[in-house]
Amino acid sequence: MNNKERAQRVKMILMDVDGTLTDGSLFVLPDGQEIKSYHVKDGMGILMARLAGFKTGIITGKTSEGLKIRAEKLKIIELYQGIIHKKTVFFEILDKHSLQAEETAYIGDDIGDLPVIKLAGFSGAVADAHAEIKKHSHFICQNPGGKGAVREFIEFIFDARNKWQIIEKNLNQLKSKDLF
Repeated sequence: MNNKERAQRVKMILMDVDGTLTDGSLFVLPDGQEIKSYHVKDGMGILMARLAGFKTGIITGKTSEGLKIRAEKLKIIELYQGIIHKKTVFFEILDKHSLQAEETAYIGDDIGDLPVIKLAGFSGAVADAHAEIKKHSHFICQNPGGKGAVREFIEFIFDARNKWQIIEKNLNQLKSKDLF
């Protein structure tokens, strides 16, 4: 089965955060608070996925109040933080949404993502992902983590599923407050 065929089955797009939605950098303030940077193109890709009828979710090892706020703004329906063993949560999400593994896409960057990369029907690696992640991924992005890789991955799925017309039709649902 080729990548287009795998992507055609996708109903839910899951992703990692640190090194995937971000470039992996953490800015630590004197009070210990951590700040991350997100790319607006990735955010727009996630919003467009919702407009196209895809469910979205995050499974990440770290915990961040800022991520919770960002996920709410992007209307991500599943947010799991502080998860070291992502495989268990992956199966919980499948069960909750009555999905099969082959109906999911997952993009990640590092070893903690490997169990889900191996299980997802269509898996992706950011350009600067660990070699093992790339080895087991169906799609390797041209863009590194935090620099539009998630958008690139999502757009491949849009192309495979012929979703551009429905996205264009539904763009009027977005409000300026939805974007950042």
